[in-house]
Amino acid sequence: MLTEFGKIFVFMIVAGAFVGIALFAASLIRPKRPTQEKLKIYECGEEPVGSPWMKFNIRFYVVALIFLIFDVEIVLLFPWAVTYKEFGVYGFVVGMIFLLILFLGMAYEWRKGDLEWERPKIKQPKIDVKFEGKIALPVKKEVISETDKQ
Repeated sequence: MLTEFGKIFVFMIVAGAFVGIALFAASLIRPKRPTQEKLKIYECGEEPVGSPWMKFNIRFYVVALIFLIFDVEIVLLFPWAVTYKEFGVYGFVVGMIFLLILFLGMAYEWRKGDLEWERPKIKQPKIDVKFEGKIALPVKKEVISETDKQ
């Protein structure tokens, strides 16, 4: 007799076997006619430009995460808006606290500048570097003669 964990283990084995058999059958059935056009990178109908290994601006990910966070919080307002009258003043106060926290989060993101698409450029300090062989050494402003070293 299998335990509960044993049943889950058998289920996982059957699921893995099903996926493996389906992939193997698909590889036997599918047509194999590669052409130069089919092997190109697909960019929504556009010709690919540049290297596929270029780094994306982190702003895309930050904006997407902020959208998801606030979108989920707004979705949580719908059940409250429907049922807050049933809870009376307590339900209203809890909803207002939630909205206050949501507003403070939005104000923080706005103040931080994450809602602006183009942020001001940060000036990086420049360091003079002299390359000797494979090692980059900072340039010394003073020259030490051989007599000073002794």
